[in-house]
Amino acid sequence: MTMTLDALARECRSLLQADGSPAGRAQVAALLGRALRDREFVRAQFAGGMPERKILHEDRELGFCILGHEYHDAREGGPHDHGPSWAIYGQAEGETTMTDFVVVQPAGGGMAGKVRRGRSYALRPGDAHLYNEGAVHAPSRSGPTRLIRIEGRDLAKVARGTYEVVAD
Repeated sequence: MTMTLDALARECRSLLQADGSPAGRAQVAALLGRALRDREFVRAQFAGGMPERKILHEDRELGFCILGHEYHDAREGGPHDHGPSWAIYGQAEGETTMTDFVVVQPAGGGMAGKVRRGRSYALRPGDAHLYNEGAVHAPSRSGPTRLIRIEGRDLAKVARGTYEVVAD
């Protein structure tokens, strides 16, 4: 049976109500991965195209958001965190190379933090990866990509840290 956006939102809500910890979020990431392996679900979310960032669902009580992202060109993102929130990146189409960073000096007081490059890995269709609070990472896309992300809250309304990469 094909997953729907409403069913995904209901199941995310149920999982997060039962366990809002990183373990519960990991269950949400696994659920998103299953949804992204459902080609009909992916096709339905991106039918007619999508802007780079679109809120598809926002839970009024828990605050989490399900978003669609469509990028047409290559893009290199800088190291960032999600402030006081978490996010799950789910690869729907294309490939994203993600780099994790180790914080050397936290961001704060209007100053950029300092980070060192950690591991890099590919997110491919059906992959979903959880970034908990404070996890610094940067995406890189060599071509068109589509993602479904779940944010603990609408990150467009959250102050987030910026970071400078320092040599190893």
